[in-house]
Amino acid sequence: MSMRTLPLLFLNLGGEMLYILDQRLRAQNIPVDKARKDEWTEVDRKRVLNDIISTMFSRKFMEELFKPQELYSKKALRTVYDRLAHASIMRLNQASMDKLYDLMTMAFKYQVLLCPRPKDVLLVTFNHLDAIKGFIQDSPTILHQVDETFRQLTETYGGLSAGEFQLIRQTLLIFFQDLHIRVSIFLKERVQSSNGRFVLPVSGPVPWGTEVPGVIRMFNKKGEEIRKIEFKHGGNYVAALREGSFELHGDRVLKLGTNMYSVNRPVETHMSGASKNLASRTQESIAPNPLAKEELNFLARLMGGMEIKKPSGPEPGFRLNLFTTDEEEEQAALTRPEELSYEVINIQATQDQRRNEELARIMGEFEITEQPRSSASKGDDLLAMMDGL
Repeated sequence: MSMRTLPLLFLNLGGEMLYILDQRLRAQNIPVDKARKDEWTEVDRKRVLNDIISTMFSRKFMEELFKPQELYSKKALRTVYDRLAHASIMRLNQASMDKLYDLMTMAFKYQVLLCPRPKDVLLVTFNHLDAIKGFIQDSPTILHQVDETFRQLTETYGGLSAGEFQLIRQTLLIFFQDLHIRVSIFLKERVQSSNGRFVLPVSGPVPWGTEVPGVIRMFNKKGEEIRKIEFKHGGNYVAALREGSFELHGDRVLKLGTNMYSVNRPVETHMSGASKNLASRTQESIAPNPLAKEELNFLARLMGGMEIKKPSGPEPGFRLNLFTTDEEEEQAALTRPEELSYEVINIQATQDQRRNEELARIMGEFEITEQPRSSASKGDDLLAMMDGL
């Protein structure tokens, strides 16, 4: 496995999370002069995105993220995103956060699968960063943070060989293996089958630097072409016009990683039968995990680098629901297979008491106070986050 995969995984998943939140907040915008106290406005949308992006790209956090290290469990990474999503006035409960995370992971899995070249996963990352910069055009300080991350990406990955990028892509695909959650956008565009698996295209541009398939060339020992055979490849391929730009500003050419939620359309997630059966067969072992101590250290370092902004004064955290109704949200929490829930991380590291205390202290700073259901909040009007996309 590649030791350079974590930054790409985190930044791309984070970008997908921001796409979803931005679209729904825009859809619920109420003009400031007409908005009640419990309704979302454009000011609130910008505040939520600014807080999350500022936390996501903080200098200390990026320093820890870019250190060479292996990927850890999905549950450990899921915890980081849970804290990141709550770095603003927005609040998500367990079922809504699970649904958001499902969309994030399936979107990036699709992008990794369709990358023409392993190196193009870097272009996918740049597409996410370009879109994120569009969210914070009025915040020069946060823009500088994102540009600094771009510089770190270029410095870290700019000199890697094709083989090293292939190892990164393989590591990402191993991470996403056995995740087959159906998403309505993919199903409607017929790029995902009913069992949750993606359909790879047999048309479109071939990878940059390669030729359209259909010709077999044979050479002698001197390297001279002596024979050429043509065959029907059964697809509809065309040559790539140009390579995407890896500069700070430029045409990425590749569209993977751009915002697929920019058009209003319903987005739903469904657990496929295959995934449910797999979950029942692959329940996580309660035996001590040899990587558990490292996961604990990893979480403590990453969370320690996150600068969480707590709401000032008496202002509550506004609840955001990703389902049509509260009842649907509660039902989703009950029916989701336990093995695919991320509420609890089973870590066996009792011998490292000092690190446990450090993590407990950091987690305590992130503690989210649950708001009473009876109190009005802007999130109560932000219904059907996915269904309304």
